[in-house]
This record gives sequence, structure tokens and C-alpha cells, in this order.
Amino acid sequence: MSVVARNRTSRNKYALQVVCTGTKRLIANAITSQKSWQRSLLSLARCFGFAFSILAISTGAGTAADLQPVPEASPPIPEVASGWTFRVIPYAWLSGLYGSSTVKGRTVNVNLPFDKLLEKTVGKGNFPVALMGDFEARYGAFSVYSDLVWTKVDASGDRIRVRGFSPQITGAIGTAHDVTIRMGIAEAGGTYEAARFVMPHGDNPGIPVAIDLIAGARYWYQQTNVSFNLTAGLSLADLVIGSRGLAIAKSGNVDWTDPLIGARARFEIAPGQNIFVRGDVGGFGVGSKFSWQAIGGYSFDFAQSNGVTYSGLVGFRALYVDYSQGSGQARYAYKMLQIGPAIGVGFKF
Repeated sequence: MSVVARNRTSRNKYALQVVCTGTKRLIANAITSQKSWQRSLLSLARCFGFAFSILAISTGAGTAADLQPVPEASPPIPEVASGWTFRVIPYAWLSGLYGSSTVKGRTVNVNLPFDKLLEKTVGKGNFPVALMGDFEARYGAFSVYSDLVWTKVDASGDRIRVRGFSPQITGAIGTAHDVTIRMGIAEAGGTYEAARFVMPHGDNPGIPVAIDLIAGARYWYQQTNVSFNLTAGLSLADLVIGSRGLAIAKSGNVDWTDPLIGARARFEIAPGQNIFVRGDVGGFGVGSKFSWQAIGGYSFDFAQSNGVTYSGLVGFRALYVDYSQGSGQARYAYKMLQIGPAIGVGFKF
């Protein structure tokens, strides 16, 4: 027990003794005479007054000794900016492809990380990097946005199957396929800032957070060509018989539109530095069977000039779609996950 606490306890005991002594005298004098009783009552009042004074001094001293620093107040919730603000972010999506593509009823599996995609497309006039632009115009809690993606990629694969019919007869069949995908994606919609608050962050000032609700549509445009190269051979002792064939299936122009709904959270971790996460789902059988998207990133302001704020962006994006139409040899299907990091530069004014 601290010295302050021991002193406070001693003073409290003394005050209690004063009150108890006065009360005993009051009871004893009340038995003898009314005049003595009145004098004792006055004495008791003085005792209570003295005791309360001691308690007040004791409590005040203890409070001053035990006083803790007042915790730092949370920063005020930032207000929504008034007037129009505009943001343009051109950036590159370094994505890989994972899934399958079906053209004229022929299905080809695709499993291409970005490094393999880069290796197969550089120097062939294709775009292994998805060129992308994002635009948003905000007024108060409301905003409208658009997002554009264009990419052209090639994928290829091969398989050889060998079978022996007898020690002198062996057959082999080899297949090779190439897939060329030209794809454009256009997304547009609106957002509404449904909540804005400060999230506690330990002993540090809180982090301002804004939650946006999203509704919009995503338009898909595709051209897919699939080519199959078939090679067959038959070995009869020292005689080799071979045959080659090439088949090409073209999808033509295929397009559809998916409605979408989602949400986005923005965290201002420091002045000019933000972390954001976004997710949405769409399709619902209107265009595709189902689609989803997840985006996360970090942006940082690095310059400001003539009313324009320049910022860098690094992030990660994943986009999945399951679409099909037709049946049999007229069937077209695209069931693909496009995923990878993204980098860009933003302009806000």
C-alpha cells in the first residue's frame, strides 16, 4: 500500500471515531435531560462537520495522487467534401488466366500464370498486360464511375498418346491446340457513401473509414479462336505412316451484360495514404450464370500541382465469370478466373 493510501485510511478511521464518540454522548445525554440532549445534538453536528472535512481532504488528496492522464480524444470524423471531385486512374493489370474456353462445342483448358502468359505473347502483337482505365466523379456522398479493360492473349498446349499393338506395331496420336482471346470489359455504375466513422486503433488516433454501396453493370465482349492440330502416326516394323490435320473453331463476336451489386471500404491510414477493398457479385442468370470480383489496393499522394493531386497505386484484382450459350456444336462457354497484381498512377482534381 502506498504512503498516500495509508494516510488516507488513517484519516478515515479518525473521522469515524469522532462520529461514533459524538453519537454515544448524544444517547447518554438524551436519557438525562432535554437541555443536555440539545447541547449534545449541536456537538454531534459539529462532529459530523469536522468528520466530513477530514474525509473531503482525504478524498481530495487521494484523487490528486491517483489522477490518470486523460486519454487522447479520437480525431473528428472527416466531413464529406462539398462540390464535384474527379479521379482518373490509368493502370495495368498483370493478370493470369485459369479456367476453360469452349468454342463450337470444343473445350480447351487454360492454366496460364502471368509469367507464362508473358512468355507466350511477347513479340506476337498481343497484350499480355490488360490495359485498364478507371474514372470516378463524386459529389458529396454520391458518385458515378466507369472502368474499361482491353486484353488480347494467346494460350497453347499439346498432348501425345502412344499405344503399342504388338512388338512390331506402334501407334501415336499427338494433339496441339492454340487459343486466342480478344476481350473487352466495360463497367459503369454508381456508389453511395452509406457510413463514415472513426475506427479505434490501439492507443493511437483512430482511422477514418468510409463505406460505399455499389450498383451497376458489366459489359463483356469477346472473340475466341481455337485451333486444333492433329498428328497421327503408325509404325509397322521399319515403315512409318503419318497424317496431319488442322481444325479451327471461331466464336465470332460474343457479348453479354451482367448486373452487379457490391460494397467498398476506404481507410485513410495517414494524410494522403489510403487502403481500399471492394467486392461485388453479378450475373444472376441475366447475362452470365454468375460472376464475382475482389479488389484491394493502397494509394499514396506524391505530388500536387495546379489543383491536381498525383498519386501512385498498387493493388490486386481477381475477376471470375461463368458464361455459356448454345448447345452441342454451337455451344460457346467461357468459365475463367483472371487474377493478378495491378499498378497505376492517379490524377485527382
